[in-house]
Amino acid sequence: MTQAQPHTPAGSTVTYQRPDGKSVNGYLATPARPEGAPAIVVIQEWWGLNPQILGVADRLASAGYLVLVPDLFRGATTVEEEEAHHLMSGLDFADAANQDIRGAVLYLKQHARHVGVTGFCMGGALTLLALNFIPEVAAGVVFYGMPPLEYLDPAAIKAPVQAHWAIQDEFFPIATVDQLEEKFSAGGVRLESHRYLAHHAFTNETAVGPGRIAGTQYDAVWAQLAWDRALTFFGRTLWG
Repeated sequence: MTQAQPHTPAGSTVTYQRPDGKSVNGYLATPARPEGAPAIVVIQEWWGLNPQILGVADRLASAGYLVLVPDLFRGATTVEEEEAHHLMSGLDFADAANQDIRGAVLYLKQHARHVGVTGFCMGGALTLLALNFIPEVAAGVVFYGMPPLEYLDPAAIKAPVQAHWAIQDEFFPIATVDQLEEKFSAGGVRLESHRYLAHHAFTNETAVGPGRIAGTQYDAVWAQLAWDRALTFFGRTLWG
């Protein structure tokens, strides 16, 4: 399998306000027909706002959504695992969810009636926290990432959730997914959960070839199925 070609972003940088009044930059991708379009906040992996995650935003915009990717690392990006871990370790997840991501949701609410949230790996964990802490979120799609389960209160999650997990994931073991599903089921969360015979980062088209983290592997077939399910889910939950 050959390395994916770099994505050339089609959107633009915007600045929005957090609930505490601080400013945050983000990447905004606009659909061809923005009038009446719902919106989605995309939450980055631990690599930062790299071309791959901007490509996710552009892909959703091409499907008809107004999309904003908050710059959680304040301009920092990396391709090195050690540095990515350092950046993620320095991120205040509660502040990111309650301030950066909620600010992005509120910014999009000025333009769209319904706003969803989605994220990958670190962004998947933050998607669950956003669903837990941000009442304005209308729906969420999680890709192979979760915070410690004690941080999640099923009673606080009112929006429907779709989740995509890799059975061979070495970073988020499927046994932990079992616990999450049990907790959400007992708490009445509307969860649609899908499992794939795949490795971590199976939807990330750059997770191929030498130099990538061991245990990650893009899978084009499962990625397409997960994308189809996610777009169907957002179509059902955000276009009403």
